[in-house]
Amino acid sequence: MGLDVNTKKLKKNAFRVSKVRGIGASRIRVPGGYLNAKVLGMVQEIAEEYGNGYVHLTTRQGFEIEGIRYEDMEEINQKLQPIIELLEINQTDPGTGYPASGTRNISACIGNNVCPFANFNTAEMAKKIEKAVFPNDLHFKIACTGCSNDCAKARMHDFGIIGMTMPQYDPDRCISCKACMKGCEKLSVRALRMENYKIIRDEEKCIGCGVCVTKCPTRAFTRSKKKYYKLTIMGRTGKKNPRLGQDFLIWADAENIIKIILNTYAFVNAYISPDAPAGKEHIGYIIDRVGFEEYKKWALKDVKLMPETKVKECIYWDGIHFDR
Repeated sequence: MGLDVNTKKLKKNAFRVSKVRGIGASRIRVPGGYLNAKVLGMVQEIAEEYGNGYVHLTTRQGFEIEGIRYEDMEEINQKLQPIIELLEINQTDPGTGYPASGTRNISACIGNNVCPFANFNTAEMAKKIEKAVFPNDLHFKIACTGCSNDCAKARMHDFGIIGMTMPQYDPDRCISCKACMKGCEKLSVRALRMENYKIIRDEEKCIGCGVCVTKCPTRAFTRSKKKYYKLTIMGRTGKKNPRLGQDFLIWADAENIIKIILNTYAFVNAYISPDAPAGKEHIGYIIDRVGFEEYKKWALKDVKLMPETKVKECIYWDGIHFDR
């Protein structure tokens, strides 16, 4: 007896097609990897009732409930609904499961909820981006990381958002102990020097990592109240030409970063190859074909950058080439 399976519908509901006929996996994305512990119990219930009792924790901070029969998809979508609501996932039609399978979960490091090095709340930013971009079938990967340590591997994504801080220095609190200088030398880029017993920060060299803030014992260095970010673009892994994302904006704000991401969706819709399967052409390949200057026109449309924001005029791509 044949099995009538609409694989397009499965994927639109974020169900993975497995190598076992008639069996797949239910994919649940978790924006920023941050969730109420209640969700764990709900996932367990679905895994035990409809799956094989196993769950895969994905590299993109989601769940894949294994051993799901395709004919149970509609029932599972109903079971997923309270999870979707708890995680505040955008839906076009409640009760139909996860919409869109193209854009991947917005992933994030733990951020300043916990980490003393992080310069912003990464989960909050991931949820904000989730609300702006979903549902969408285009193949985008986005990650947020709290500082230049890049624990989230943001530079391996189409968009990497790296937290920065503009260090605020109070010379009256400085005791010339050089703890900040030693920290910057050992853990960062040697952007600090001492003159007349006071610390001088090389503004061109500073990457806004915040190490000076974490090392200062007297709070002579503090984080800026304004949040800043570095936006890296077009990082990717893959078969043909893996490469790290490069800096596009430095000292940028969150609002403009989200505008640029949305502008890039419009760019991809305009230029994606008609032969691309289900919207899955990496943005980097499209830019390689169309040209960076054309991409930049689209990306910066209606974007009013802050005076301190620096834009990379041109990006020359490098990386390993298996396609030559």
